[in-house]
Amino acid sequence: MNMPDIAAPQVTIIGCGTPTPTPEAFGSSHLVEMPSGEKLLFDCGPAATHKLAKAGVSVTDIHTVIFTHHHFDHDSDFPTFVLSRWDQLVPTDIPLQVYGPPPTAKFCRGILDEPDGLFAHDWIARVNHPGSQVTFADRGGVLPRKKPVLIPHEIGTGVFLETDEYRITAARAEHVQPYLDSLAYRVDTDGGSVVITGDTRPCDTVTELARGADSLLMMCWESHERVGSSDHDIATCSILGAAETAAAAGVHQLVMVHIGERLRNPEMAEARAREAESAYDGEIVWGEELMQVPAPR
Repeated sequence: MNMPDIAAPQVTIIGCGTPTPTPEAFGSSHLVEMPSGEKLLFDCGPAATHKLAKAGVSVTDIHTVIFTHHHFDHDSDFPTFVLSRWDQLVPTDIPLQVYGPPPTAKFCRGILDEPDGLFAHDWIARVNHPGSQVTFADRGGVLPRKKPVLIPHEIGTGVFLETDEYRITAARAEHVQPYLDSLAYRVDTDGGSVVITGDTRPCDTVTELARGADSLLMMCWESHERVGSSDHDIATCSILGAAETAAAAGVHQLVMVHIGERLRNPEMAEARAREAESAYDGEIVWGEELMQVPAPR
């Protein structure tokens, strides 16, 4: 008797761009949905909350956010996400678990803590004003309304989150140390595995993390000609660097994300494909915002 295949986690690219805003892409964010329906958000870059809505995903269904690092193109929409989720959530006391390297805890405290959090004035007004209270009650909420709850977890390398359905492992990503710590993540399930690198140069720790994975989502900022001939190569990854990492790790599928503005020009399509295929002969997916990443062939 043929047994049914175990479903793999579904990856949706929410943000596929860089710090440069363009009509097509801006910032980084990725959603990983488990077969059970649990949703994990990796990074929360510019407009991620709105883009989640465009993808048909409710912020109230997300209870875990995981940051690769704290550049603004990976975390600047987090205050909007936090407040939108809390504002719409009934009941409001489902905490948001937040994982990432330092300064994740400071970042969370700076958003909501009384009295000086940058957005504390917002939730305090919504908790206390009668007009906001009746809006909350209209949604099915029971007064008194509770304040938003963030539970930050500052993590290092190794396994940091494990359930009956998945295991998540962190590894060092080489980006802009010592100014910011950066981590890459691997999600393993019985149905498949996906690696999300965040921002990194090619490095052994990321290659080992991705060893044998089904899908590798890796930044692809520029061509090797432009990255390899400057100090960009100590902090970022070229097309060739991503392809060589995928080949060395033996992954089944390479998904290019964090794609630089120039590489998005239609006239670059042939050149960028040629550079990638020169080092990796597996399946290559060029990411777009709101794309559901296809299962590896």
